[in-house]
Amino acid sequence: MNKVEAPLKISGFIDRDTEISGDVKFKENFRIDGVLKGKILTGNGLIVGESGEVEADIDVVTIAVNGRVKGSIKAKERIEIFSKGRVIGSLSAPKLIIEEGAFFQGSCQMEMKALESKNRDGESKPAR
Repeated sequence: MNKVEAPLKISGFIDRDTEISGDVKFKENFRIDGVLKGKILTGNGLIVGESGEVEADIDVVTIAVNGRVKGSIKAKERIEIFSKGRVIGSLSAPKLIIEEGAFFQGSCQMEMKALESKNRDGESKPAR
């Protein structure tokens, strides 16, 4: 039986033909299909749609790129660049996924996260 995931709750959206300059803060998930220039300072998940163009310093939990991003991206959990995604800049995250066909030019730092693993007795211990 396939696992059914809950639909992603989007708390904000920048649509096509919309251009915003400045700082953006959000709590849940945010989607950009327009143009954003500035900083994205907080948030859970960021989605850059195929028509999205972002020139910003980004600090989020996760990011999925289907459009264009130029700047530094820091993700606490994961950065995904899909086949139509184009990223120029520096990346920093514990997990990085780049699909075949995607474009990435820049530097990448894979940060060690305080991962927990279970030993045979079921006690948690830090991963090495």
